[in-house]
Amino acid sequence: MANGNNTADIGFEQQIWAAADILRGNMDAAEYKHVVLGLIFLKYISDKFEDRYRELEADDDDVEDKDAYAEVNAFFVPPSARWSVISKAAHKAEIGTVIDNAMRTIEKTNKRLKDVLPKNYARDDLDKRRLGNVVDLFTNIQMTAHGTDKDILGRTYEYCLAKFAEQEGRRAGEFYTPSCVVRTLVEVLQPFKGRVYDPCCGSGGMFVQSAEFVNHHAGNIGNLSIYGQDANPTTRKMALMNLAIRGIEADLGGYNADTFHNDLHPALKADFILANPPFNLSDWNDGSLNDDPRWKYGLPPGGNANFAWLQHMIFHLSPNGKIGMVLANGSLSSQSGGEGEIRRKIVEDDLVEGIIAMPTQLFYTTQIPVSLWFISRNKKQKGKTLFIDARKMGTMVNRRLREMTAGDIAKIAAAFEAFDNGTIEGVKGYCAAVTTAEIARQDYILTPGRYVGIEEQDDDGEPFEEKMTRLTGELSEMFKRSRKLDGEIRKRLGAIGYEI
Repeated sequence: MANGNNTADIGFEQQIWAAADILRGNMDAAEYKHVVLGLIFLKYISDKFEDRYRELEADDDDVEDKDAYAEVNAFFVPPSARWSVISKAAHKAEIGTVIDNAMRTIEKTNKRLKDVLPKNYARDDLDKRRLGNVVDLFTNIQMTAHGTDKDILGRTYEYCLAKFAEQEGRRAGEFYTPSCVVRTLVEVLQPFKGRVYDPCCGSGGMFVQSAEFVNHHAGNIGNLSIYGQDANPTTRKMALMNLAIRGIEADLGGYNADTFHNDLHPALKADFILANPPFNLSDWNDGSLNDDPRWKYGLPPGGNANFAWLQHMIFHLSPNGKIGMVLANGSLSSQSGGEGEIRRKIVEDDLVEGIIAMPTQLFYTTQIPVSLWFISRNKKQKGKTLFIDARKMGTMVNRRLREMTAGDIAKIAAAFEAFDNGTIEGVKGYCAAVTTAEIARQDYILTPGRYVGIEEQDDDGEPFEEKMTRLTGELSEMFKRSRKLDGEIRKRLGAIGYEI
């Protein structure tokens, strides 16, 4: 068994990137993340296994009883797949084969992981010396010390995507939704019980946050049924790993598939749908979907799938179901390709419960401004929609990235709760409850800024006439300085033979 010491003295994500430095000279960055994520999974479940192993050993219980691990959501790891075996082989020529065999053994022991784990560590083009160094680094990270309530795989994947996109100049934002965005969706929807669906589930972050919401509110995760699918085979496998380490059972279909052309859950009526579809996806319809029954409100344009995603989700809603989804801001006001007409019909059907304009710089790899849409089959406030302008919210965590704080998210969730209860009070520049008739007067454009108005400025007590006299005086002084500088520039240019 590993000694369990946590020698990490810097952040978990940074250590993963340190492993990237070890491998960078030997493999493509896009390949690296899949190698490392497999090792993260292996190390994580091994750590949880060893924690449970020591508990059973201390109680003189059977340490090889598989059920004793399952009851605490830990995987039983067979002897040949344990990290202690892998770490001992770190600097042997066969380290790749040892890891591959460990993956196969775990899949054989845990049926829901069949064909999910990566098994290509023995390949010739993966430098075994460097792989051994990465194993050493992982040996010194105690995964469970970072907490089982964190989206370990997702956070790491998000961090790596950002670094890889930074270095490769590629867009990879569709793979992972920032956790603060997911938490905002979850805190508003409050998925305590029922069927939760994500038609483009990526790494499974929506499901993880839904499960955490239930746990944090003393609910029973067994009351949630998880459904989803993803078109990317590698991302789908990562979602299955991400869910597996938390003991979350999910039906992601039997394989990866395009949601529009091969809906793996055609009869599903979900209670909660959470999704961050690829922004402004083009060429999604080759014409074969023109008569699809999902397009109740109109055929979406072939050049942009935003309203195809929205209508797909509405189609899958139960009678009391709710949707929380991320869409590019263009969807709030676009008129091209019939989008304005589709939006009008959705609004008139009284489905739009709320719209939130989000701050910029929330995503690692795209600057596209986004909004959160909340759709409800059975709104408590009939004929009304809540608009929130959250563009000034959030805190910059570095010069390029912003995060919504827990306080921001709680404020938004409280506004939705007050709206549902009929007690919401509009705040200029922030929120407003608006009737469908008023939205119609705005040509069914759903940009929150149109409805919440401009934030009221504090009165500084200076009388208007005095203020205008002061400001015009300051402006006059600036004009004088400008003319003086203009003359000085002309004079200096003339001295070197340039006349203006």
